[in-house]
Amino acid sequence: MSATDNGVRAYPFGPIDRLNVDPKLVEICGEQPVLRVTLPFGGDGWLVTRHADVKTVLADTRFSRAAAVGDDVPRTVAVGLPRTSMLSMDPPEHSRLRRRVANAFTVRRVEKMRPRVREIVHGLLDTMIATGSPADLTQALTWPLPITVICELLGVPLADRDRFNVWVDGLLMLSDPAQAAQAREHLCEYLAGLVELRRAQPTDDLLGELVAVRDEEDRLGEEELVSLGVSLLSAGQEATANQIGNFVYTLLTHPDLWQELAADPALIPGAVEELSRFIPISATAGFTRIATEDVELSGQTIRAGDAVVAELGLANRDPKVFDRPDEIDFHRGTVPHVTFGHGVHHCLGAQLARLELRVVLEALIERLPALRLAVPADQLSWRTERLIRGVAALPVSW
Repeated sequence: MSATDNGVRAYPFGPIDRLNVDPKLVEICGEQPVLRVTLPFGGDGWLVTRHADVKTVLADTRFSRAAAVGDDVPRTVAVGLPRTSMLSMDPPEHSRLRRRVANAFTVRRVEKMRPRVREIVHGLLDTMIATGSPADLTQALTWPLPITVICELLGVPLADRDRFNVWVDGLLMLSDPAQAAQAREHLCEYLAGLVELRRAQPTDDLLGELVAVRDEEDRLGEEELVSLGVSLLSAGQEATANQIGNFVYTLLTHPDLWQELAADPALIPGAVEELSRFIPISATAGFTRIATEDVELSGQTIRAGDAVVAELGLANRDPKVFDRPDEIDFHRGTVPHVTFGHGVHHCLGAQLARLELRVVLEALIERLPALRLAVPADQLSWRTERLIRGVAALPVSW
């Protein structure tokens, strides 16, 4: 890794290695927690890595997402989000859209989904067990579960699940702007068609509710409806599917942790939080924000107009916040990780993701306590060039 003549370092620092944090990134950011870097696309920006600073960047209104829209903005991904995405908005526009869908993801409403999520998980496991050991857990469980849940929530026909997997897969490509743009176009066209169907035949699913709000109160435009659907589908599928696989991989490569949960399933809620903290799910730093005025972070002045990206994986291992940050400890108690973000853009589906992760671990430990990898861990293949880290296949035996 090298620095340019003006001391600006190139980002990323090294190739993604499974679920490991880049040791060079840890070393350099430990010395310079606010570091000037050349991002893969668009130019230079500031990389922020300390827990407190990351929370400030994510929540402080002086760091704007709306100002970061455009092809000439420094960023870590090939294709930035469109202006119509809720993730590209600042309050009050963002607040108006978020209110429309927030009620679907409250703790109380999500908890009511537990019986159905459990039914889906056990149905998928029934099929996997009947087919016999070994099996690829990604194909049998980790990918089918989230897409089934989010499709049912939105009211999308499950017959279209495979198409969604392909489109979402393309949407989150790091290195192929054309494929990402095409995938987004396919999703938008499909969801626009569903919106028309809901208008002709009202339904009580989430998409139907959003259409009703648009028609009765004229608060959601057509593009906003479609963009919301794309965001919910991509977030509800890709991140959760990969994280389920990442959790199981981590537990099976740390058999003592698997046995600890098997001996005391009451630890599972805390384990979900601790594994969420420990596993760096994103392959890059987060979406760019633009400082709208001068701000000081860890002694470094960020000037108005500067681009800033936040490294959540390192924030989750900040030794000032987490004792023994590089160890997995299911007895930490409260785990203030930032994996789901912070502030106004905190992940809407965080409670749903937590529910799915908990139910999966509960079901696997209940039904397959002897679960193990069917191949050596170093023979597993990983999804590369993706925004989200994850195993390409997870062969298991029991």
